[in-house]
Amino acid sequence: MRQIAKLMLVFLSSAFLFAGEQGKPEDTWQLLTDYRSGQYCYISEKGDTMIPPGRYKICFSEIFDKYAIVLHPDKGIVAIDKKGKILYNVFVFDNGPDPVSEGMFRIVNNNRIGYADAATGKIVIRPAFTCAYPFAGGTAKVSNSCSTKKDGEYSVWESDNWFFVDRSGKRISPAKKVK
Repeated sequence: MRQIAKLMLVFLSSAFLFAGEQGKPEDTWQLLTDYRSGQYCYISEKGDTMIPPGRYKICFSEIFDKYAIVLHPDKGIVAIDKKGKILYNVFVFDNGPDPVSEGMFRIVNNNRIGYADAATGKIVIRPAFTCAYPFAGGTAKVSNSCSTKKDGEYSVWESDNWFFVDRSGKRISPAKKVK
């Protein structure tokens, strides 16, 4: 079994080196998962362990380029930089990180929701909304006054004050909603 793990490491390291020749950034790290122990780690292109096994309960990002999304033992699902600094909390959807929609995903701070760019990890719209849906058709449906109602095993948001925002966070009236 150790032989297989070593072969996987050699294969992934070789894949990194080849990808680097194709213009991939040199500081990209790859996720490795030990399925027997359930531990995750990130390795560099050279095969060096950059984040040791067991530091995070779950690592959601296969490739760690500019940021990675992980399950922090104390803070929940977060985005981190390469020094391990928490950038922000990621909105939890269906027991995992919010899926990317139109290049953005939702983030949370002080019970407010905003959006981050999936390619760079940078905050695009600062958390300001109490309820916020994923982007669709160039806009997102949001509210600053909503409540959560249980619907079976799920919860739904209710509000009389929904409005739409564009990708910069600018308020768009429903009549001007981008399709």
